[in-house]
Amino acid sequence: MLQELKTAKRVVGIKQLRKALREGTATTVFIAENADLRLTAPVRETCAEAGVPVVSVPTMAELGKACSIEVGAAVAAIIR
Repeated sequence: MLQELKTAKRVVGIKQLRKALREGTATTVFIAENADLRLTAPVRETCAEAGVPVVSVPTMAELGKACSIEVGAAVAAIIR
């Protein structure tokens, strides 16, 4: 599933993810397990309300690498 992030249209980061969720364009959300819960808990709630599936990723570094960026990422999403 994480491999899809390398080639799919995506957004990375809390602000971009929240916008994608508001606009209804996020199809799958990825959340790093070691990211700050104060940031990720509201995202999980919003995803549950919107019916968007959430995939847990062990580390921010792993999620960042899957997104083809050189820094860690707390959240990312595949968008339409």
